[in-house]
Amino acid sequence: MKVFIACLGTETNTFSSLPTGMQTFEDTMVYRGDATSRPATTFSLPLHVWRRATEEQQGQVVESLAAFAQPAGLTVRTVYEGFRDEILADLRAALPVDIVLLSMHGAMTAEGYDDCEGDLLARVREIVGPDIVIGGELDLHCSITPEMVENADALVLFKEYPHVDVGERAGELFRICLAAHQKQVRPVMALHDCRMINMWRTPVEPMRSVVADMKAAEGGDGILSVSFAHGFPWQDVPRTSAKVLVVADGDAEHASETARGFGRRIWELRHETLQETFGIDEALDLIEAGPGPVVAADVADNAGGGAPSDSTFILTRMLERGTSGVLSGYYWDPVAVRFCEEAGEGATLAVRIGGKCGPDSGDPVDLTVTVKRILHGARQTFGDASMGMGTAIWLAAESGIDLILTSTRTQVFHPDGMTALGIRIADYRGIIVKSTQHFYAGFAPVASKVLYVAAPGAIPPDFAAIPYGRFDEPYWPRVEDPHRD
Repeated sequence: MKVFIACLGTETNTFSSLPTGMQTFEDTMVYRGDATSRPATTFSLPLHVWRRATEEQQGQVVESLAAFAQPAGLTVRTVYEGFRDEILADLRAALPVDIVLLSMHGAMTAEGYDDCEGDLLARVREIVGPDIVIGGELDLHCSITPEMVENADALVLFKEYPHVDVGERAGELFRICLAAHQKQVRPVMALHDCRMINMWRTPVEPMRSVVADMKAAEGGDGILSVSFAHGFPWQDVPRTSAKVLVVADGDAEHASETARGFGRRIWELRHETLQETFGIDEALDLIEAGPGPVVAADVADNAGGGAPSDSTFILTRMLERGTSGVLSGYYWDPVAVRFCEEAGEGATLAVRIGGKCGPDSGDPVDLTVTVKRILHGARQTFGDASMGMGTAIWLAAESGIDLILTSTRTQVFHPDGMTALGIRIADYRGIIVKSTQHFYAGFAPVASKVLYVAAPGAIPPDFAAIPYGRFDEPYWPRVEDPHRD
C-alpha cells in the first residue's frame, strides 16, 4: 500500500487588506517532503498521524509539500498555483498510489480561485482516476463546496473549537480511507446547509452535547463520520454558511437524513448558542471589580481570523480610564520588537505600539516602557502541537499595564506562551488576549471568568452586519427564517 500525503492551506479573510504571499507562508510553515521530521504544528500534525498509521500497516509513505500560512487576505495567485502544482507534480511522480490524504483548511481563497480546496481535489482526482481513495482533513471553519464533496471519497473536519482534536480526526480519516481501499466500506457523503452564520463554542453547552452525540453516531448503523462545518464568517464566497457533513457506508439517503437531523438540532439551538459579547467599558468594569484574573478576548483582532493583531482600541480605553494590573497581547509589532531588542532587557524607553496596519488597527499608542524579558524563538502550545511566536517581548508600561509584543503575527493559544517569559498569570486582574476561542482550553482553568469583547477591528462579531457581496443567500441571524422559500 502506497499513501501520498501533503498539506496546503490558509484561512482567507476576503475583507482583509493583508495579502497572503510567499513570505507569509514561509513565516508560518513551508516544508518540502520533511514535515514529519519536524515538530508538529496544527496542520502538519495530520501528516505525522498518517505516516505512523501507514507504517504500522507496513505501507509506504510518499510525503510532499506541507505549506500553511497565518490567516490574512487573498492568497497571491502565483503562490497558490505554485504550491498546488508542486503537490501535483509530486503526485504524478509517485504513481501508482493507493490513497491520497490531504491536510487542508477549507476556507482558502486565492486570486482567481474562490475554492482552492475544491480546485486541488479536482486536479488530484484527474491524476489518480476514479478508483483511488482520496481523503481530506479540514478545519471546522470551512466552506464546504460541491467540488470538494464530488472529488473526495471522505472529508473529516475538526469537531472541537478550540481545535484540540486535530490528531484524533486525522486518525479517523485514515481509518475510513484504509477501509475504503480494502473494500470494507464504500464511503458516500451528504451535505446539509444550515443557513446560519455564527461562532459555535464546543467546550460549553449546548454544543458540548451536540459534539458528543456526533461522535456517538459514528461507527454504528452505517455512519462513518459526522462533521459540523461552522463556516468562516469573513470569507465572502458563495457557500460561506454553516453545514453538516455526514459520511456513510454506501447509503446516501441515510447520510442525508443524519445530516438533516443534526442540522435541525443546531438550528433549534440558534438563540442559545449565539455568543454573548461585552462592550469595552463593560469588560473593563468587570476586570476592575475582580476577582482576577478575568480573561477577556479581543475577538475582532484575532490573527487567526485574518486580523492584523495590532489594534489598540482596548489599550487606548484602558489608558483613558487609568486601568492597571492588566496584561495585554499579543501585539504584532516587529518594529517595536526591534527597538526593544536593541535597548535590551532592563532598559526603559519610549515606544510606539500598534495601530500600524490601517483603520481596523486604531491609532498608534506612545508609551514609556521597561523591557522585562526578551525571548527569541518563543512558542506556545496549541492542542497536540506547538506554534511559533518569533521573538516575544514582555513590556511593563509606566501606566501599570503590561504588554507582550511578537515579531510573528499570531493569536494567543495558551498561557505557556506568557509564562515562558517569566510572567505569572495570577498576578494580574485582567488578561486581554487577541484571540476568538483558541485561548479557551488553556486559559479557562486559570480564569475567574472569561469574556468576549466586541471591540472594533477587522473581524467584528456582528454576524448580521457582515457586508457580503458574493455570498447572497439568506442566513440567520440576518434573516429570522432563511429556510422559508
